[in-house]
Amino acid sequence: MPNLVSTSKKLPAKYAMVVLPLILSIIMTFIISGVSTLRGVGLTPLFATTWMSAWGLSWLVAFPTLLVVLPFVRSLVGMVVAAPGKSS
Repeated sequence: MPNLVSTSKKLPAKYAMVVLPLILSIIMTFIISGVSTLRGVGLTPLFATTWMSAWGLSWLVAFPTLLVVLPFVRSLVGMVVAAPGKSS
């Protein structure tokens, strides 16, 4: 995979704990709100406006939720997945 961002323009590693949920929440809420809106109102002239409104609201809920639950989820994953180099 090509390096899309030069190393001199990257954020420090300490910001990964915010950037990961930011990007994940943007992508996931975009897709899920689009599917839900399409299912709810169909492909009507109001689809795009309704979708963007739903996306904004869902992102406002999803991003802070991810910030709160991600450490817990990482802990749960650590309980069920072996650490690298430790296979059972």
